[in-house]
Amino acid sequence: MSAVAEVLSTVATNRDPRCSELPTCPVCADSMVAAEASAYVSDHVISYLWTCDNCGYGFVTKHAVKHRFTCN
Repeated sequence: MSAVAEVLSTVATNRDPRCSELPTCPVCADSMVAAEASAYVSDHVISYLWTCDNCGYGFVTKHAVKHRFTCN
């Protein structure tokens, strides 16, 4: 069984990635609930692997992470 994956760019509009809308499959438009895997690409970038349960299409999204500083 072969798999096809591509990197799709996502831009969150001033919202935390967990608060933003979850992606839909670009092939069959089925809604995605949870990423299959995630990984830190760098200190400020996290990539997520999504695989559609309906059609099996896979894609990767990347999100920039802003560090939040707390006052002690």
